[in-house]
Amino acid sequence: MAYWLFKSEPGAWSWDDQVKEGRQGAEWDGVRNHQAGNNMKAMKIGDKGFFYHSVNEKCVVGIVEICKLWYLDPTDPKGKFGMVDVRALEPFPKPVSLADVKADERLAEMPLVTNTRLSVQPVDAKSWKIICRMGGLKA
Repeated sequence: MAYWLFKSEPGAWSWDDQVKEGRQGAEWDGVRNHQAGNNMKAMKIGDKGFFYHSVNEKCVVGIVEICKLWYLDPTDPKGKFGMVDVRALEPFPKPVSLADVKADERLAEMPLVTNTRLSVQPVDAKSWKIICRMGGLKA
C-alpha cells in the first residue's frame, strides 16, 4: 500500500464536504500539475491519503482512501489531465498543522515541507506513522 497527501482549499472542498459524499466517495478533480497528475496515475485502490486543508488552515484533518483509479477529468477542456475518486475514512482527533510537521526533524524530507505547492504528493510509510500519531490516530 502507498500513502499520499491531497491538498484542498476548505472553502472550495473541505473535509466535511468529503465526509458527506459517504462510502461512494467523490472525484478529486481540477488538478492541473503534471507531477501531481502522475502521482494520481500511480495510485492503487485501497491506498490511503491524508486530507490536508490548505491556504489559511494548513493542517492534516483526516484520512481518505482511493476508491476509483485514475481516469480523464471531464473538467479539463484539453483532455490531458485526470483524477481519482477518494472516500473519507477517518478524521484526525487533533489536526496536524504544517508548523507541527516542519518542527519535527523526522519529517524534514516530506514533499509537504520541501515542495509546498504540490497538490497531490507521496508520503513515505515512516512519515505516515509519525503524522498519524501526532494527530491522535494509530498508524
